Amino acid sequence: MERMTRVLLATSVLLLAACAARLTGTPVPAALDPAGQRLSERVAAKGVQIYECRAKPGAPDAAQWVFVAPEAELLDARGSIAGTHYAGPHWESRDGSKIVGSVTARADAPRSDSIPWLLLSTRSVGGPGRFANVTAVQRIHTVGGLAPSRPCDGSMLGVTERVPYTADYLLYAS
Repeated sequence: MERMTRVLLATSVLLLAACAARLTGTPVPAALDPAGQRLSERVAAKGVQIYECRAKPGAPDAAQWVFVAPEAELLDARGSIAGTHYAGPHWESRDGSKIVGSVTARADAPRSDSIPWLLLSTRSVGGPGRFANVTAVQRIHTVGGLAPSRPCDGSMLGVTERVPYTADYLLYAS
């Protein structure tokens, strides 16, 4: 029960911080501009970034946290679940339409405790529907999600950590 209370408190803090970040009006860096594309939808993500403690390549006695995958619910403007975001990275709508992305540009988040803002090119890998025509995604207004701050050493190899994060994903079409 105590762990659940801590998780709920942490999630509430992240959501409040995300709202505050949106209100600051921080401009999106020019490097993340999806030139020539039109905004088709904005979804909010609430979930975790998953990291695993792994041996450093070429240094068998050293270990590091390695990003594995995101895992998040996507919420539409009304707060209803629009889909999910997971490894790939994939964005999948509840209607079965799905896209996979590839990072084309990144910028440091305005908050030093948050994962970077990104621009990703995407392609459809699912059926027709809500996300089928999306060709680019911007990840902005990130809060949290950085690799764990606790040390990762040889005794922890294979341990995973799920770090809470929120973000806005702006979906663009050609």
